[in-house]
Amino acid sequence: MTSLSPTPRTTLGRKKHRAATDRATLHAVLDEALICHLGVVRDGTPLVLPTGYGRDGDTLYLHGSTGAASLRTATGGVDVCVTVTLLDGVVYARSVNNHSMNYRSAVILGRATLVTDPDAKMHALHVLTDHLSPGSWEHARGVNAKEFAAVTVLALDLAEASVKLRAEGPDDEADDVEADAAWAGVLPVRTVFGEPEPSADLSAKWTTPEHVAQRVTKEGAAAR
Repeated sequence: MTSLSPTPRTTLGRKKHRAATDRATLHAVLDEALICHLGVVRDGTPLVLPTGYGRDGDTLYLHGSTGAASLRTATGGVDVCVTVTLLDGVVYARSVNNHSMNYRSAVILGRATLVTDPDAKMHALHVLTDHLSPGSWEHARGVNAKEFAAVTVLALDLAEASVKLRAEGPDDEADDVEADAAWAGVLPVRTVFGEPEPSADLSAKWTTPEHVAQRVTKEGAAAR
């Protein structure tokens, strides 16, 4: 699929002009963000928790401890909601009421499945690692049997999703613009990588590896 297929659950109720319709925009938002929020209803109570994730094509992988109640609930044949938000700017308007934010956000709905096949699960862990810390799969020690057994991996299809974006200046009332009584504009928000901080117990033989250092040089000066 190259376009998003809106359903009644993913069709915007307000500001419909801010909806993205192409699947590539969904992929871009998911690939740029580093954390999602998984929403489930557990024992009659809504629960929304930050969760690590990674994307492979139109499959979103989520992971956490086998002891995590939220993940156990998510595989119980119930609908889940995954959200990702990138904040790009604070919009200052001439009136307090019209202050806003520039953002890119994605909402994915569906039923997650537990990844049980060992090869598929290891592949998912590779995808998750590459999303958060590219290069670490090849650099660090691999997953041992105990660690493999202690982690839960879920797969969620991206078939039912929506993307909403705002990337513009203030939307002021005409009389406020004419009055010219307050400053208006956008304060950009960017997440950047700082200088790597070696672990205090790291031996003197180590310098910062390339797969870590390049994230500062390549992405440190750009929005993340």
